[in-house]
This record gives sequence, structure tokens and C-alpha cells, in this order.
Amino acid sequence: MTVELAEYPETTPELGRHQLLWTDFDEIARGDGGPGLVGKLRAAERSRRLLLLRGLVEVGTKSEDLYLPLPSPETAWDLLARVERAAPQELETILSHPYTGTWAGYTTRLYLHDVAGVCPFWVHLGYVHCLAAAAAVRAGISFEVELPVWRGNVVLPTLGLAHLPAEAPYSVATIRSSHGVVEIRNRHSVVRLPVQPYSDAPGWSGLRKAVVWSDDHRLAVRLDDLDPYRGLYEPIPPERLRPVEVESWRTVLDGAWRLLTRHLPGIAEAMSAGLDSLVPAPAMPFRLPSASTGEAFGSAIVAYGEDPATLAAALVHEFQHIRLGGLLHLVRISEDDPRERLYAPWRPDPRPIAGVLHGIYAFLGVTSFWRALAEAQPGHQLAAFEFALWREGVWRTLVTVRTDESLTPAGRRFLDGVAAKLQPWQVEPVTAAARKWAGLAAADHYAAWRTRHLRPDPDTVAELATAWRQGLSRPRCAVTGPAEPRVPTPVPDGDWQDSRTDLIRLRLGPDGAARFAEYASSVPGATGADVCFAAGRMVEAAAGYRNLLAADPDDPAALVGLGLALAARSAGPASRTLLHRPELVRAVHRLLRDEAETPSSVEAIAGWLGRFTH
Repeated sequence: MTVELAEYPETTPELGRHQLLWTDFDEIARGDGGPGLVGKLRAAERSRRLLLLRGLVEVGTKSEDLYLPLPSPETAWDLLARVERAAPQELETILSHPYTGTWAGYTTRLYLHDVAGVCPFWVHLGYVHCLAAAAAVRAGISFEVELPVWRGNVVLPTLGLAHLPAEAPYSVATIRSSHGVVEIRNRHSVVRLPVQPYSDAPGWSGLRKAVVWSDDHRLAVRLDDLDPYRGLYEPIPPERLRPVEVESWRTVLDGAWRLLTRHLPGIAEAMSAGLDSLVPAPAMPFRLPSASTGEAFGSAIVAYGEDPATLAAALVHEFQHIRLGGLLHLVRISEDDPRERLYAPWRPDPRPIAGVLHGIYAFLGVTSFWRALAEAQPGHQLAAFEFALWREGVWRTLVTVRTDESLTPAGRRFLDGVAAKLQPWQVEPVTAAARKWAGLAAADHYAAWRTRHLRPDPDTVAELATAWRQGLSRPRCAVTGPAEPRVPTPVPDGDWQDSRTDLIRLRLGPDGAARFAEYASSVPGATGADVCFAAGRMVEAAAGYRNLLAADPDDPAALVGLGLALAARSAGPASRTLLHRPELVRAVHRLLRDEAETPSSVEAIAGWLGRFTH
């Protein structure tokens, strides 16, 4: 496979040609490939960013209304050209900065669709001056240029942020570098950058780094809490970490890196070449959410957590997204299909095909990490659970979409590569406990998704309700079984927080018994019945869910929880229907209870439906 992208002629005298062989493609699909392959993806990203950057300079220069009160974007381009001549490696640092890509894509969309962002367009376009100034500071050349000020903040990407008193939300400041002295000033104040710009100084917040080692393996990332384009969708203000938080990040990152180099050395080696920046997100109790965007190659947004293993899994997850995002800038693996129609066991909502493919690839990496850790540490209950959970969830999802009409031939080949890695893991041994809890967690997620996003056929629901009132044991639709809803709705019917799986992880994690006893009641959204379920006390759990349903029969978590508690003891018709057709149980019960003075219980209706529902 050969991909050609044009470099801007003034930067390179010839058109650049990017080649990704099918053997490279297949390596990436399997989750393999070292720094060399990462370098090929980076080179393509460089071309894409240069094209977007030059396009913004050209359109921005045509109209003063787009860039005033700042100077023309062409002056930033000229400064970047000076940096290229004086210190080309510093230009490369700026071009490879993840948020150069985020900014270029976001600002291009604003211009093309003629929509307003969170700031005036000239502020967004003016980020090109910030990029050029940062490159010039890094190169040590003398220059003077004006920069946008957003609520008193002036960013120098990859370096830090200056804080200037400002009367207006958006204004202009001047940066001047001469004889090694760099100052940023407006009419109210002046900030002098320290000799080491990563350090803090009066009016200046330096961008912190985290450098961790494991034997000869090094990971160096910025902890970026400053850059406005570090988020997913819109520019965001700085959220400065306290020094103690920075040290906590470095400590847990050190532990995560040691695990990765020990158990997934191939991915660790590639990650050291492909992960540049971590955006620290606030800690979330009992979870470690993370995110990334294809335009910010090299960046991951990760919440803080104390467990190195969980952080290691999150890093692998986001690095897989980074690699796939780079690949998708070279080749299409699916057609444009925005329909939110597919179930994914890692999301609470229906997903489009592109999102499912990203999830399959990301969780291939997650599965590989937990597999390696479970193999190295047989007593690690959480690792065994996560491996059992994700190997099956990813495999089932892959099988479902492998023949999807929206896949391109390259997409089918991509999934073949994922399958080649994933399929042998399906028969690897795991403990009975890990298999049991993984099965319950998977059933929980799927049933809750069905309850909230599938709507049964109204005529079928009405027929079933009539048959129940008449005391029939088998309605007419029982011959073929009630029709299966095919098209999910993205609008959820009810709330659900996946608290039971949080409780399972708490119980199986480090110091599980003690931590479960102390913190189980603090898990967000967890009920007493959920705690009993995760503790293995299924009779108490079932009684608790019955009480919750008596108070609120529409509660999806209680509805599914009852099915789980019943199924854990014995597989009967009620549990089967509550886990496989919960949306039908709820719809029939809703219709009946609206008409009866003393409606039957959810469990009774589920048991009746289970006699003829597949």
C-alpha cells in the first residue's frame, strides 16, 4: 500500500511520498510494530499538519478581518522558516507537538463551516503565532511578534504559559527575544521567561515533564495542564496541577512504565517513540477514564489513579488509539457511516462503525496487557478478571462487525490481523472465579444496554399484555418468539452507572477484601443490593433488587441486577428473560401496571415471558 501526501513546496523542494507497505499495515493491525513504524506514522502526520497549517496561513492572510488585531499569519510562517534554517530539530518539535494537530483541525473546521468557536476566530488563528514563537524560543533566535491573550493567559506550546493582567477577555501581548532574554508584555505587565523555561517564575508556569526509566527503557512525556488545545472538542483553560499532584503522577507513571517494559516490551518500545504528552484529568472514584483524539497524535487524556497496573492498561489503550488514528490518516478501513447502531461492551451507548473499530483495537491492547500480567502473576485476581472479560468482549464484537457492509477491503484485512492475535487467547485457561465474574459483568453490561437503548415493537408488547391478562400460557407470537428489536436508539431510557462492575474490580483488586469492606458503600451509584451481589450473597441481592423494583419498576440497574442474582443461583426462565430480553419485560410490565390496580411483579412477568422467549 502506498500513500502520497504533498509537502508544502517551500519546505521541501520535492513532493513527499509516504509509503506504508501491507506488511507494515498487518503489523499495526496485530498491535505490533516498533519505533520504526511509529516514525512512518509521524512522518505522515507531519505532512498533514503542514498542509493544514499552510492552508490556514493562506486563507487567514487574505482578509484582515480574520486575523486583526494580530499581524498577518504570514509573519508566523516566516518565523517558522527562520527556525527551520537555524535549528530544524526545534521546528520538528513544534510540528510533532500533539496540539499543533488539534489546533489545525479545529481551526480549519471553524473556517470551512463559518462557525464560531469558544473564542473569536482571530484568537484561534493567532495560535500559529504562539507555535512560531515557541519554536523561535527553543531555537534561541532573536525575534519579536504579537500573540493572542485569552483571559490573561499567553501560551507558548511545549514550553509553558505566561499570566498577564488583562481587562478584556481577549487581547494582544508582545513577545521579544534578544540576547537570550525572552519577555512577554502588555501595557500592564511584563513576564520574563526563566533560563530553563520548564521551571516556574513570577508570572510564568512552566510545562512539567515526567521522565521515567525501567532498566534501559525511557519514557519522557509532558504533563500538559496548560495548552488550550489539549482537550477533545473545544479549547479549554489551564488547570494547573499542584506540585504534590505532579509528584504523584510521576510516581504512579514510574510504576506503570516498569510493568509495561516487563510484560509488554514491544508495546513499551513503540510507546516511548509515540507518546509525547499526557493531559492529567481529575481522579474519578473507582475508575480511571481516558480519552484521545486522532488529531492529537502522541497525546492521551488520562485521569489520575493510584494503581500502576490500571494506569498501564490505560496507557496501552490510548496508545492503540494513537496508532490507529495515525493509520486512518493514510487509509480508510470503513466508509463514512455515522449511524449509532452497534453494541460495544466498553460503551454505554450505541456506536457507529468507526467508533467500534477504534474500540476493538484499543481493547486488543488492553486485553494483551492484562493477559501478560495474569500470566506473570497467577495470583493477580484483577488481571485474570480483566483478561477474561475483554478477550471475549472484543472477540464477540469483532465477529459481529467482521462482515459489516461499511467495512472497506482494508478494514476487513485490518480485522483479520486483530483476529489473528485475539483468537488463540479465547482458549487460554483462566481461573473459575475470573471466568464467573467476567461472565456476570459482561451479561450486566449487555442487558443494561438493551434495557436502555432497545424499544420493543408496540404491537408485540400489546399482544403479550393481552395474553397475560387472559391468562394464556403461550400467545400467538410464541410460535416464532417475540420480534427482536433491530435498531437501537441513542437516547437512553433510564440511568445506569455500571456500579456492579466497579464493585467487582474493587473486590478483586489489590487488598481486595479489606478495600471492599471499607469502600464498597462509597462506589458511586451502588445500592445495598449491588454490594451483596459483588460479595457473592445472591439471595440477599435478589431480595434487595425486588425491593428496589417494587419502589421503581423502571430502574434498569435493579431490573438487570435481579436477573444476575437469579442467574448466579440457577438458570430459570425469569433470569433468562431479564438478561436477554429485559427491554421486553419492562415494556410489558409498564403497559400492564398502567391498567391494573394491583399489577403483577416484574419477576412474575419475566418468568412467564421466559417460557417462550429465546
